[in-house]
Amino acid sequence: MSALSDDTLRKILVQIQQTAIQSRRSLDLSVQQIQAKERERRILQLTIDEISQMPQDVNMYKGVGKMFMMVPRNTMDQELKGQEKELSDDISSLNKKAKYFEKQHNDAQGQLRDIFQHAPKQS
Repeated sequence: MSALSDDTLRKILVQIQQTAIQSRRSLDLSVQQIQAKERERRILQLTIDEISQMPQDVNMYKGVGKMFMMVPRNTMDQELKGQEKELSDDISSLNKKAKYFEKQHNDAQGQLRDIFQHAPKQS
């Protein structure tokens, strides 16, 4: 490390700190998005459960702008299950992103720790 100039070391340190900060922000954002998608999926699951308890001959309506449109039950079930699958896929993708950002953050923190532990002591 002594072969590098102080300016170069400072630039490397700043870059590692920026990486740690950016990966932490991205991780926090991913966690928030996961929580929002989980809430949406839970609401969707509750809606599916409620609809499944209704008799087959009940009319189903879907909100379209400021009005409601009658929709066949099969179509409503398919749409809701499709939305649930889409949300599950999104959550899975966000979990992978979150793991990546967490690893990136931990690596940057580890690099910073190593730099400060191996830095020469000044008196």
